[in-house]
Amino acid sequence: MQTSKSGRHTVWDCKYHLVWVTKYRFSVSGGDVGLRARELLQEIALSHEMVIHTGAINRDHVHLLLSIPPHLSISRAAQYLKGKSSHRTGSVAR
Repeated sequence: MQTSKSGRHTVWDCKYHLVWVTKYRFSVSGGDVGLRARELLQEIALSHEMVIHTGAINRDHVHLLLSIPPHLSISRAAQYLKGKSSHRTGSVAR
């Protein structure tokens, strides 16, 4: 089974474990909000050529194991995932 991906001049397999928590570790990611966040994270990852290998959305934090292409920095990937998912789930959580 081949886990590495190739580009025009590169062969890469960049995997990162991201964990982020909610503000003050409030329990807001349960139920419908957690399900909607899961859908949004998968959609955002696909649109930016990222692959989510495993992930868990708990009540107060999120774990993701991601493959990120080399042209995308880890900080930019986290910015995409956290920013776009918070803007889209904000109306559901309130």
